Amino acid sequence: MTTTLGAVFRPQLAPERLRPVVRAADTAGLDELWLWEDCFREGGISTGAASLAWSERLRVGVGLLPVPLRNVAVTAMEAASLHRMFPGRPVLGVGHGVQDWMGQVGARVESPLTLLREHLLALRALLAGETVTTKGRYVSLDDVTLDWPPPGPVDVLAGGMGPRTVRLTGEAADGTILTADTSADGVRQACRLIREGRVAAGRDPDGHRVVVYLLTATGDGARERLEAELVAEGHAADADLGVAGDAHAVADAVRRLAEAGAGTVVLQPTGDEPDPEGFVRFAAEDVRPLLT
Repeated sequence: MTTTLGAVFRPQLAPERLRPVVRAADTAGLDELWLWEDCFREGGISTGAASLAWSERLRVGVGLLPVPLRNVAVTAMEAASLHRMFPGRPVLGVGHGVQDWMGQVGARVESPLTLLREHLLALRALLAGETVTTKGRYVSLDDVTLDWPPPGPVDVLAGGMGPRTVRLTGEAADGTILTADTSADGVRQACRLIREGRVAAGRDPDGHRVVVYLLTATGDGARERLEAELVAEGHAADADLGVAGDAHAVADAVRRLAEAGAGTVVLQPTGDEPDPEGFVRFAAEDVRPLLT
């Protein structure tokens, strides 16, 4: 089993910190660097485009773009541009967004699930070069075609937590992004729901990418930093989530998620990680060889 390994540049870091982290990840040979569009920090498309331009081989994931903030045509135009400028390297995911944040900007909708379904179906059709006319509850397009669609098939991922949303990602997306609140058992359950969604939609039940974040701390004070973050997120300090320790401990945790069904595991540093550049080098140079 081949496991793709990534790391997160957390948007708690200022945007000007991104370039050296991208360079470190690219030079060290990390598979993927992931970015978040968290309100009200950094834009996912702008940071994604810059990261792709600053690197040579690195794949860059954006997980995720909150669909209530975006007209689907704009999402499609920006995604298509990235795929054409940097073929094979962007990985884009969309999702509900945090509902409190959506409320703050007047974008909260009555049925986030309906919006996500409509957005995904229209987005995948536009990126496939189709002309789309649709009038849904939230997404309305009239004879819309991208002038510059991606030159070949591209995947659209979607984030999900609740069972209905995870099942929807199987039905209407090409991959699923799971948060760092997901244990190995949670990954197994998500895979079952994804398969149900794909079967219900008449899609290949096995043709789906599963990405999961893994809260990770290493170096001095790793256990204390991990436990503090778990407590801050509402978990018990000894919850069966995350990993603290050296490369072998982290690789073991990655393997457990991979064996549960994750094709990509993205190491998520704690919010107070003291060395972001060192973290991506640790992922690429110390953890990655142990997974080969």
